Amino acid sequence: MTTTGMSRDEWSACDATRLAELVAQGAVTPSALAQMAVEASAWVNPQIGSVIELFDDAVAAPETGGTRLDGPFRGVPFLIKDLGATVAGRLQEQGSKFLRGNRSDRDAFLTAKMRNAGLNIIGRSTVPEFGVCGSAENPNIYVTRSPWNPDYTTFGSSAGASASVAAGIVPMAHATDGGGSIRIPAGANGLVGLKCSRGVFSIAPGLSDITGYVSTQGCVSRSVRDTALFVDSCRGGAPGEFMPYWKSDGSYTTLIGRDPTPLRIAVSHEWGRYAADPHFVAELEKTARFLQELGHVVEWVVPDIDFEEAFRAQTACYIGNFAQFIQRMLDKRGLSTPPEDLIEPINIRIWEKGIGMSYTERWKMQDVFNTVSRRLGQFYEEWDVILTPTFSKPTPRLGERKYLTLSDNPDVLNWFYELWEIFSYTPLGSLTGTPGLSLPLAWQQSGLPLGMHFQTRQGNDGLLLQLGAQLERAMGGRFWNGRRPAIYAGL
Repeated sequence: MTTTGMSRDEWSACDATRLAELVAQGAVTPSALAQMAVEASAWVNPQIGSVIELFDDAVAAPETGGTRLDGPFRGVPFLIKDLGATVAGRLQEQGSKFLRGNRSDRDAFLTAKMRNAGLNIIGRSTVPEFGVCGSAENPNIYVTRSPWNPDYTTFGSSAGASASVAAGIVPMAHATDGGGSIRIPAGANGLVGLKCSRGVFSIAPGLSDITGYVSTQGCVSRSVRDTALFVDSCRGGAPGEFMPYWKSDGSYTTLIGRDPTPLRIAVSHEWGRYAADPHFVAELEKTARFLQELGHVVEWVVPDIDFEEAFRAQTACYIGNFAQFIQRMLDKRGLSTPPEDLIEPINIRIWEKGIGMSYTERWKMQDVFNTVSRRLGQFYEEWDVILTPTFSKPTPRLGERKYLTLSDNPDVLNWFYELWEIFSYTPLGSLTGTPGLSLPLAWQQSGLPLGMHFQTRQGNDGLLLQLGAQLERAMGGRFWNGRRPAIYAGL
């Protein structure tokens, strides 16, 4: 028994929705839940390195910062990813020596939404530098390990968020996604990871959905209902947003209670030059058969997309966006070039490659975004859902430097294309602004989880959650089927 009166197994067995129900029933207090998360972190964080900092004041007083304890989550403890949405008075260092000591002066719009929903932000989770690469792995800052096997990476960039939720430190956590950074680590850690449509969650005040293009925010969780409640509670645009924000006809929390009508699902894994590992293909086939057993129409069909053109445009977007991001930081400090001792090598090369990007180059990139989005939209006129693995190659062991921004690869374009060899399927949804959902439906030969990735048309996020809930029910209400990570807050 812990100091809160809740056992470790009870804590780790509850999703956020269940914890909120316990608070509403008077069985536990928000303060006790926060203390439970602190104790869970003490048990597992030394082994996985997923939590950077806990906020003592928010633990002691969950109403800190205006958190509404009568909101739908009722004070459930929550971690904020160390980039994206800012928290007033808290550090946001983005995994970089260059930003050490950087403190935010206000809550982002989404942060206020999360507080209003009753999520008690008790700490920060780890990220790779600026969220650029697929592993939070710089030994001079921190190394985040998979709770399923600490010899492996968690993927990223929502590395600490995913490891913390999988290990049972908290039931859900804030995450962001610009090319797969919610879905990929969710898929590798056995979690539910939804990247919503562009225009569901605000990315104010630093960016808008016109300037941010591929960026969005959200959460990772262990249950479909937690993710649905998060979307219901936190969606919507800030004052001055450029584009209209998607609104649902009803709550997703209600929608997921009933199965979707039979869907037309297009299954594939060979996208241009990229294809999945043979074991992943076998797991994909199992998932396709499972969907057929549930009454869905499943066929092997590849979207009619020029994938090479799409990846080139996506790469140009990343390079241009990150170069400008680094330049803004340099301008604030009166620097003309990135300091080599404070910024990782690939991020410096991104700045060098992208800072001189012309309007013509940017326009060509935007033109491809438009063309690809229109073609994908036509595909969704015939097909409801696209199914692939969440990523295409096995999760690497820690120390595989070619995927890190610590890499000494002199060719930044080649470095990005090596990323696409493993992260082949999620960038399309970021380019087009369409939703994608990773569900923990399969396993790698290493014993690590393998997500299956479902995509659909713009604004149709609720359908993905509805399908996810159907699959969750068909598996007995829990995705892990009795398995649990090697490093886990439960006994």
